[in-house]
Amino acid sequence: MSLPYSQAWYDTIRATLGDQACRQLGIYVIPADFLLSVVVPAYNEQNTLREIVRRVAAVPVRKEIIIVDDRSRDDTWNVMQQIPAEFESADNRIVLRRHEVNQGKGRALRTGFAAATGTVVCVQDADLEYDPAEFPRLLHPIVDGRADVVYGSRFLGDQAHRVLYFWHYLGNKVLTTASNCFTNLNLTDMETCYKLFRREVIAEVLPTLRQDRFGFEPEVTAKVARRQYRVFEMSVSYSGRTYAQGKKIGWKDGVQALWCIVRYGLAD
Repeated sequence: MSLPYSQAWYDTIRATLGDQACRQLGIYVIPADFLLSVVVPAYNEQNTLREIVRRVAAVPVRKEIIIVDDRSRDDTWNVMQQIPAEFESADNRIVLRRHEVNQGKGRALRTGFAAATGTVVCVQDADLEYDPAEFPRLLHPIVDGRADVVYGSRFLGDQAHRVLYFWHYLGNKVLTTASNCFTNLNLTDMETCYKLFRREVIAEVLPTLRQDRFGFEPEVTAKVARRQYRVFEMSVSYSGRTYAQGKKIGWKDGVQALWCIVRYGLAD
């Protein structure tokens, strides 16, 4: 049986459905030498980390999974150390990094980006809010040569998402709109976790990144826009967590994000 997204797999489906149906359904070929770098920042995620890595590993794309422990206070680091033996394979290389002191999600992402060697680099939170099964669909515009960056939007409307926290939704809309005013992009979800970048984009932007916490989102968006990279946005499903389940972002992060929108909207 042909591997999903291989040339033989595509040829078999195309012979039945035709070219137009394949384009509409997102059926395409991922080159054999393609490598996806998945950067997983983790802070106090002992309960979900193993499961999210299992889901990432199950995606039928050759990957390196780079997990960065931001000096968790729970058992996350011990869980991480068991992961290579459980999930490493010919198609899944596992890379572990650990901060000696807690520095924030943005800093953990920079650590992961610096270790990435893939054709495309993407962000995957260590919780279970986003579904890695959507990676192949999100990769399509980049593999096709149409996009340099892809954002996965929770608000485009054709994927399931958990109904939760009106004020978070409103805050996200305010921040996304403010960001769009400075970047002249028409994003619907600037704050999304799912951001995918061609390796060349990360190589150019990484040395300029400064934000250690959730300010990473508006900062990287502004810098991608300023360099006029081609940005696509696609819908994704979303299963949000409550604060009792471990959600970490709060109103102070929203204020910081607003400051970052103005700061990086004006200059690098």
